[in-house]
Amino acid sequence: MEPLINASEDAGSGRVFELAAELFGVLSTPMRLRILSALCDGERSVTQLLERIDTTQPNLSQHLNVLYRSGVLAKRKEGTQVIYRVQSEKAVTLCRAVCTQIAIEVDEPLQLPPAERLVGRAVV
Repeated sequence: MEPLINASEDAGSGRVFELAAELFGVLSTPMRLRILSALCDGERSVTQLLERIDTTQPNLSQHLNVLYRSGVLAKRKEGTQVIYRVQSEKAVTLCRAVCTQIAIEVDEPLQLPPAERLVGRAVV
């Protein structure tokens, strides 16, 4: 198996791993993934997001703030509405790749012996 990145273990590659871990941390909740997915096809106001995502306004605002502060989302004001949009295409690309792969694996029946199926993964 190839390494995650083709770089020697120096300060530069260490920083790459730190930044990747930060991005994974920001994207580590299902609610933030739902928000990102809802914004993939265009910008939306908080009200429009609430229509698509089953949560409370305070909870949505908290997650939007985390995504905004991390640079994943951008926002602008339009009158009294705050409009959000995707700022980081790398976050979308990463989420799309991971979610697509998981969806494929969930849809495929596990090709494992019955005992291993109970655990949900192969025994190493």
